Amino acid sequence: MPAEGRFALSDTPAYAAWRAEKLANYPRSVAEIRVAVGDLSHPSPDEQARIRRNCQRAGVALYRSYRDVPAGSHAVGSERRAVQQFASAFALGGIEAHRSADTDGIVAIEVSAEPGRRNFVPYSTRALNWHTDGYYNQPHEPIRTMLLHCVRPAASGGENALLDPEIVYLRLRDTNPALVAALMHPAAMTIPESVEEDATVRPISTGPVFLFDDTATRLTMRYTARTRSIHWRDDADTKAAVALLHHLLVEEQEPLILRHRLEAGEGLLTNNVLHTRSAFAEDPHAGRLMLRARYHEAIAWP
Repeated sequence: MPAEGRFALSDTPAYAAWRAEKLANYPRSVAEIRVAVGDLSHPSPDEQARIRRNCQRAGVALYRSYRDVPAGSHAVGSERRAVQQFASAFALGGIEAHRSADTDGIVAIEVSAEPGRRNFVPYSTRALNWHTDGYYNQPHEPIRTMLLHCVRPAASGGENALLDPEIVYLRLRDTNPALVAALMHPAAMTIPESVEEDATVRPISTGPVFLFDDTATRLTMRYTARTRSIHWRDDADTKAAVALLHHLLVEEQEPLILRHRLEAGEGLLTNNVLHTRSAFAEDPHAGRLMLRARYHEAIAWP
């Protein structure tokens, strides 16, 4: 638990100053965090700075590059390389070794019946509930940065809702600091062991919901709104915190939630914000395709 600064429960002045600034600067629409990128492979210094500022301000930046990507493996391969170079411009390191990633570390998120994918909601047309990526990871291997790039949107649907975890922290702390303390507990949330189709075992993961970097100035959240295959610490404050999260997110009572449907050439660079995906319908000729990369390192501020 942080000893001082904005996230220290005992440091009320620092928290109050940060809270006022956070709410004053938080965007009220996606248009406020949109950045046009002339060349996805080589974002300019000004484009990079604007994207970094949006990530600091709202936990997420929406970028728009102007690339027409026809169907075909060659064209998609070119887009993957552009996404990889885009991430490199932000010096993102520690890419996650995901089971579904290609050799470049990027995962293609598309409807799939392949073994290892067919039983997972991201590879279906179904809706995804509120979560942060990698919530099932071990606490010492959190996902701090996530990049999601749209190659082809769905025919309809597939909208994302987005919310900076710092806003959730703020709402919990304003309600009762004990709720924040409960979600900092090292046994706050447990994801049980999972056995994959190929007999690979993903071990049990127990840890806090709120994680902080060594300077106690960067917050990362591990969370899922799922109700099965998850165990919450059995105490009153944790139950109250989870209930408030459900109220804010699942019941959509948080007014600062942003929504956007990614179009071709658009993408999100995020501090692993809370997000959802609505159900969608496929184009029978060219299915929805997103490219996702996840990193253990955080985005550097401007």
